Amino acid sequence: MKITIINGPNLNLLGKREPEIYGSETFEDYLQSLKVKYPSVSFEYFQSNVEGEIVDRLHQDGFHGDGIILNAGAYTHTSVAIGDAVKGINTPVVEVHISNTFSREEIRHQSYISANAKGVILGFGMQSYELALLSFL
Repeated sequence: MKITIINGPNLNLLGKREPEIYGSETFEDYLQSLKVKYPSVSFEYFQSNVEGEIVDRLHQDGFHGDGIILNAGAYTHTSVAIGDAVKGINTPVVEVHISNTFSREEIRHQSYISANAKGVILGFGMQSYELALLSFL
């Protein structure tokens, strides 16, 4: 099974950024624990702070593989382009968020991705990624 994880802006700061919201673990450390726990899954990982690079990666991986786990960060709430990219590909996408976006600022209550995603998981910290992975297994 091949799963691509795509993280958007500022998620490269996990472990440093707002630990009261996002925790103190880096994403790379968390991903390593997923690889150990699920050795039969081939993980691809991509992170970018640039909207167009996220669109390009969705296009690149969106026609092969078993699933995409997408945390578009703040672009979730602003990027019609990323939402359109998710709509335009064949590989199923699960939208994830570490925090409960509905408990945060009102702008974070809207998603341009959700309507075209296989599902949405939010508010379970880093475990949101594993819950998304389980939806593909």
